[in-house]
Amino acid sequence: MDAVIRKQLKIAACKARIGIIEGVYNAKSGHPGGSLSCVDIITYLYFNHMNVDPIDPKNEDRDRFVLSKGHAAPALYAVLALKGYFPHEWIKTLRKSDSNLQGHPSIKYTPGVDMCTGSLGQGISAACGMALGAKLAGKNFRIYTILGDGEIQEGQVWEAAMYASAKDLDNLVAVVDNNNLQIDGTVAEVNSPYPIVEKFKAFGWNVIEIDAHSFDEIDAAFNSAREFKGKPTCIVAKSIKGKGVSYMENMVNWHGVAPNQEQYEQAMSELSAALAELEA
Repeated sequence: MDAVIRKQLKIAACKARIGIIEGVYNAKSGHPGGSLSCVDIITYLYFNHMNVDPIDPKNEDRDRFVLSKGHAAPALYAVLALKGYFPHEWIKTLRKSDSNLQGHPSIKYTPGVDMCTGSLGQGISAACGMALGAKLAGKNFRIYTILGDGEIQEGQVWEAAMYASAKDLDNLVAVVDNNNLQIDGTVAEVNSPYPIVEKFKAFGWNVIEIDAHSFDEIDAAFNSAREFKGKPTCIVAKSIKGKGVSYMENMVNWHGVAPNQEQYEQAMSELSAALAELEA
């Protein structure tokens, strides 16, 4: 990846992390940990890979993104705001009853959202439908979806995985945000989905393993997936829950808790310092 593009993506991802913390803090609820772990990939998709345009958000030929782990909506909202789909001021209204930014993504309320999600396991099924629809219509747009590693404990995920392979949906890319933590503990302790790579291969998928926070590896994986024909691609992205905020990293208790005033100020201080260093 070009060094200038890499730097721009790092800056955008850091700004998105600031947006995540702003949103969850002002809502006094939400899911910061899993939002921070997947935001680098969402940033990359919207700023360097997908064919999307906030000026024409309903273009029939656009690529589609489905956040199957819908509770990580703060990450998607932060990136959509940066991309220009709606004003950044909306971030502070997260989860308010009259807000356009509800606790889970909604097509009805939020510009740029392609699918309502929140009930875990269903997003990838919708993504399969979109991918099949593109094939039947002779369209070239691609579909991207992000799942949590806890989410793939849902049986519906594997029905969708089997279907995507059976229908040769090579226009579909599923990312597993493998931070190894879910609300009740480690995914291995709760209901182990491992070995994830081997399981998706057994279901007929092309599988790539990456560091979820390396833009070079992210770029290489998505470009490889675009060129791969005949099978859907699963990118197993090893990530850090709470990435970017020291006291949240790899801490299961930050799955669904908002920071208090002191914690908010510390997080913003750390992220602001990281942003200043990147922009220097």
